[in-house]
Amino acid sequence: MNLTTKRTLGVAAAVALAFGSVVATTAQAAPKSATIAFLSPLTGSEAGLGQDELLGAKTALYEYNQTNPAVKVSLLTADDQADASVSPGVALGLAQNASVIGVVGSCCSGATKADFPAFKAGRLTVVSPSATNATLTDPKSSTNGFPFFHRVAATDAFQGPALARYANKGVTAPKDYLIDDASTYGAGLKALTSPSLKSAGVTVVGSDTVIAPASDYSATASKVVASKANVVIYFGYYSDAGKLKKALDLAGYKGAFASGDGTDDDGYITSAGATDAEGTLITSQSVPFELAAPAAVLKDFTAATGLASPAGHAYVTQAYNATNVFLSCIKSGAVSRAAIQNCVATASFTDVTGSKFNFTRYGDIAQGAPVGAYLVKGGKIIPVGNA
Repeated sequence: MNLTTKRTLGVAAAVALAFGSVVATTAQAAPKSATIAFLSPLTGSEAGLGQDELLGAKTALYEYNQTNPAVKVSLLTADDQADASVSPGVALGLAQNASVIGVVGSCCSGATKADFPAFKAGRLTVVSPSATNATLTDPKSSTNGFPFFHRVAATDAFQGPALARYANKGVTAPKDYLIDDASTYGAGLKALTSPSLKSAGVTVVGSDTVIAPASDYSATASKVVASKANVVIYFGYYSDAGKLKKALDLAGYKGAFASGDGTDDDGYITSAGATDAEGTLITSQSVPFELAAPAAVLKDFTAATGLASPAGHAYVTQAYNATNVFLSCIKSGAVSRAAIQNCVATASFTDVTGSKFNFTRYGDIAQGAPVGAYLVKGGKIIPVGNA
């Protein structure tokens, strides 16, 4: 996922000035404590995504510290508001904080991409639970995060075809209308979904871009109805997806409504209203924690968060796995930025299900990752299998 806005001028210059020399963490003796940063939107319109992922990070850290480890680890939270004009300054602060040896985050690709200059200059390793834009790990992209960026979710190169299939499944003579929010995530996912629609013979009767956040989707809804589309796919985040769905229903649209993982949040149901949200199709790389985690880990989740269940919270599984990448490295003796980077790039890790994984040279999971299919039913986002 990602969210991008106009970036403030001078960010790159500020990063360059701040890091005239490379920041490195060295120690004369093995430290007894270390800090991992959790970077995501904790306030703002997409705060639900970051708050959900924080639950997974807290659970992993709780379990680690319960083992009475030689190195005590603390979690420093940082709020990027999923805003690419805000996040570089936050990232710069983390990169300048010598106690921080790794970053879990960000959830959103636009902010993540904007953070790369600071993290590269600071040689600070990042593992994202959910920044899925394909260019972040594309070796041909001049703005990729190599060698410090990694992620535990499948890229949108996998989600795009899955969303194309799921949105049109069972629809007779599908006529699709595509709408994106102009973000790095939304525009990127739209671009990776469109070729699969074409190859499947789906007719695309219209396409629109509405910069988020938007307050009025009535004009867009009118275009959709006039096009006689029977499938609408929205590429963006849950808050605006809800507003769009409400406008479509008010305009009399009766067809299918589908969206990607940016809508995989209960905030979508709040935004659209339970009645309008009903029947929405969602694809997501997030595997529900309540299905993936064994009973003992679910008990630890409650102890760490105070919540009875992780149900309804997206990307908890991926945040748990991402945090455990760092904790596994620290447990093996990696307690500096350089050692963390070497460990993350070369070691093998275990996810919450017990499966092994490692990262490719450019930061994706070598074993691949699933894209799930979800349905909004009875005011809840329900997993229904793979897309």
